[in-house]
Amino acid sequence: MGKLAVLALRIVIALVLAGSLFVQVWMVPLVSIDLQEAAAPDGLRIAFLAVVVLGIVCVQVTAVCVWQLLTMVRRGTVFSHGAFRYVDIIFWAISAAAVLVFGIAVLLAPGDVAPGIVLLICGAALMIGGVALIVLVLRTLLAQAVARDAEARHLRDELDEVI
Repeated sequence: MGKLAVLALRIVIALVLAGSLFVQVWMVPLVSIDLQEAAAPDGLRIAFLAVVVLGIVCVQVTAVCVWQLLTMVRRGTVFSHGAFRYVDIIFWAISAAAVLVFGIAVLLAPGDVAPGIVLLICGAALMIGGVALIVLVLRTLLAQAVARDAEARHLRDELDEVI
């Protein structure tokens, strides 16, 4: 991965983290006030806000883990067992985000929201779940790459002994 690509991705991650912090600190309280003024039931309002905050936390956790993986790429250590920890956290964070988006659909279903909107939100939850499965496939590819790297290192060591 080129230095320019790593730098560009780090800039994007920094912007995502800054934007998510802005949403958590500034926008979520405003949404809470709007829901209160709209006379939304307290239970629904609190559940909706909890889902939103937890969803933002999922994005932040994923961004931090990708940042760590980029650091490993820069150091040349990404094909090691240490990378699995970050990939596993990314998988679980994305999976949790899919469940949270589905939770929004569940919260909206009994209300006055059109069924088509609820169905679209369920579709979004399914797509996010698909991204989690893609990460799982990429984890398997990482495992194969780590195994091949270890095997190549072992063969190099044996060749060095012979020479």
